[in-house]
Amino acid sequence: MARSDLIRLTGMNSGLDTESIIKAYTSKAEARLTKAKGSLQKNKWKQDAWKGLNKKVYSLYSGTLSNNRLSSAYIKKKTTTSNSALSVIAGDAAADGVQTAKIKATASAGYLTSAKLDGLSGSDSLTEKLGIAEGTDLSFTVGKGDGAKNFTFRIGGEAEDGVTVVNSMDELASALKKAGVNANFDGANGRLFISSKTSGESNDFSFDAAGNTETLAKLGLLTQSQAKANGYTGNAQLASKADGKNAVLELNGAEFVSDTNTFSINGSTYTINSMPSDPNEEISVTTGTDYDAVYDVIKDMIKEYNDVINEMSKLYSADPARKYDPLTDEQKDEMTDDEIKDWENKIKDGLLSGDDTLYDVRQAMIDVTLKGFSTGRDGNPMFGTDANGKAVTMYLADFGIATGGYFDTEESQRYALHIDGNPDDEVSAGKSDKLKSMIASDPEKTMRFFQEFSATLYDNLYKKMSSNPKFSSIYKVYNDKQLASEQTDWEKKIKDIEDEISGIEDKWYARFTSMEKALANMQGSQNAVTSMLG
Repeated sequence: MARSDLIRLTGMNSGLDTESIIKAYTSKAEARLTKAKGSLQKNKWKQDAWKGLNKKVYSLYSGTLSNNRLSSAYIKKKTTTSNSALSVIAGDAAADGVQTAKIKATASAGYLTSAKLDGLSGSDSLTEKLGIAEGTDLSFTVGKGDGAKNFTFRIGGEAEDGVTVVNSMDELASALKKAGVNANFDGANGRLFISSKTSGESNDFSFDAAGNTETLAKLGLLTQSQAKANGYTGNAQLASKADGKNAVLELNGAEFVSDTNTFSINGSTYTINSMPSDPNEEISVTTGTDYDAVYDVIKDMIKEYNDVINEMSKLYSADPARKYDPLTDEQKDEMTDDEIKDWENKIKDGLLSGDDTLYDVRQAMIDVTLKGFSTGRDGNPMFGTDANGKAVTMYLADFGIATGGYFDTEESQRYALHIDGNPDDEVSAGKSDKLKSMIASDPEKTMRFFQEFSATLYDNLYKKMSSNPKFSSIYKVYNDKQLASEQTDWEKKIKDIEDEISGIEDKWYARFTSMEKALANMQGSQNAVTSMLG
């Protein structure tokens, strides 16, 4: 039963302030309703706070930690060349060492520039202006070998399947574009420009000159090689043609060919940027571990860890939200928008203050940063053994990574990690960079440590995201099911209280209405008697 919206008229005869009287009867229930609505609002805000934090935790878990627990995350290669004419991006499988390369040819696209056709506009009739017989067909091919595509262009005449009729240079250029090349007729210069869309021999193009030399000559499209091959003896100007060519790269004596100036060889990418001034120059290609890239993998992981752990600490140590209640509509009416926002932010910021679940998740992360690693998951020592045959244990501190001083660090940042020598970290920027030294001197040991560190943190978070299926969904570090259930309970409680208030109001309005009617009848009788006596 919802709260009644009926308009009730009472107190007209009795003179009583029935609204205030009934409000007094419902005041306790109204107070409980206000408190329940406040609790519901806090519940919703708390769910939002957890969702935002959980998103960051899951991103760390499923992204960075998932990747960094694998050795592939630390296999970073860097390649340099002795001549910028060749650049190389090394793949993970690239072998360290020096290779020899020679650029033998660069890739290029096919280009054709027609002879100049004086006095011809793009829209002029080719049959009338150039004297080409109507219905003359031209064969045009794009590509070579099995991938070649053939097209037929007809100068005027009737259309038929597989044949494109063109009447002007503009129409011919349009048909060529549809065939898969770039084409444009420059009326100001009287020339048709054609080029292949990509480089390489397999993407070149050509007109078939056999039996069509005269027509091609009139169109300005007959090339010198075609004229020579087909015995053309006319005096028409000839077109200029640059054939599409492949790039050729010789690597360690083996020759590689590509349509473009880029080659994918054994997982690495080789790019020809230009032809060396000396075409016989041997270019040295040197490949080794990219120590800076390995450093960035670890640095980025620490940064993401800090972002999460700092937010957890901030939320945990915030001023408790229980000190503030959500505003009622009446209170909001008396406040500015900024005042309302500030008040609500005080509540939102403190909703997870002292939260046991938050503490447990944060501690599960902190524990890993304090942990030493010695034996791998295969049971063997990860970093060798000492003089007594005991497995060597290593900690983050051995790589120059630690928290800041307890009394020198803000409370919300006391568990953040700092890399000695990191120029982006004012806390540790001035210290010696031990991590870079470790990566350079023993990249294998560094990789193993941070693999195990990432894997252990990954496992700890998974346990927190799957330990309590009754109250939490998978991949949630908080009791999302429980909070959702509490929301439903508060919503039901609010409805019950509203029904209770409505019942109280209906009951007392009915009684006062009856009283008003009785008083009205009594007053009517008195008026009648007075009238008779008068």
